[in-house]
Amino acid sequence: MTVGKFPKVTTGRTATPGGHVDLRVGHRAAVRVTVATLWADPEAVRPVDAPALGRDADPTAWIAGMDTDQQVGDCVLSQLLLGEEVLVTETRPGWARVVAVEQAAAPLDPRGYPGWLPTDQLVPAPTIDPRAAPPLAAPPLVVHATTTTLRASPDGPARIPDVVLGTRLRPAGPAVAGWRPVCVPGHPTPLWLPEHDVTPWPRRPPAAREVIAVADRFRDVRYVWGGMSPAGIDCSGLVHLTWRRFGVRLPRDAGEQAAATTPVALGTERAGDLYFFARPGRRIHHVGIVTTPAAPGVERRMLHACYQHRRVVEERLPPDRLATLVAAHRV
Repeated sequence: MTVGKFPKVTTGRTATPGGHVDLRVGHRAAVRVTVATLWADPEAVRPVDAPALGRDADPTAWIAGMDTDQQVGDCVLSQLLLGEEVLVTETRPGWARVVAVEQAAAPLDPRGYPGWLPTDQLVPAPTIDPRAAPPLAAPPLVVHATTTTLRASPDGPARIPDVVLGTRLRPAGPAVAGWRPVCVPGHPTPLWLPEHDVTPWPRRPPAAREVIAVADRFRDVRYVWGGMSPAGIDCSGLVHLTWRRFGVRLPRDAGEQAAATTPVALGTERAGDLYFFARPGRRIHHVGIVTTPAAPGVERRMLHACYQHRRVVEERLPPDRLATLVAAHRV
């Protein structure tokens, strides 16, 4: 089945004798797996982390194999979604030090979040030949389903399962019988997914009810430090991923999310705002999404990935949490 004529895309990839992609320092690369975990250092990787490595990373199996202590190990920094671009700053056998340019982390690197990725999970970022590109490129799509599967053809064999909500995809043509073709890094021909699993890239700010509805889909997902998928997620990952679904690019960490949003007086917060928490004299360490607007006699409630519960919950703020509430902000 032909999709039509589209801009010529080149990956620029070259293969080493071992079959691995040759990434160049100073150039961009793109994530070729559904979820790539960003590591503090290759030497920090543990035996339990094996399912998160390699060309077929499986974040669900990885998290299922960890105990609760391993789920909060500080070797994990963040996670990147399929197609997300990085800047390569260093390479060593099997690994690339990168800057995740779509996840702001100004105190660490003004270009984005720095860390290490397995080279098997990257391909050189595709480029569009400007001579072949149409005058107006089609706007990107964003995955709206909690997860979806990319297939070789409409209703055909699965090629990439568990593509995560908020993943941005480049359309490869119009829908055909309820299926949409998309360009995917590392795949020379389009892959297909159900048309209803994606939506056009948003052009307006989301309503509070839309934000809460998306975040609520992660209720009961396990708390995993650095996680940013329905397999496991942390507090700032939940906020980052929720707003990414609506085309809003917030920083990755809670403190930077506070710096990038607008403070509102406590007592005037609305549903969809953010609560931030810090201990006296310390940096912000936690963030949650307000679910109940402020009103006299109304208990404060929020939806958040909770370290104590080790899962995503919607709950009233207990006394120990209220004691560290320092601000409410609006996105």
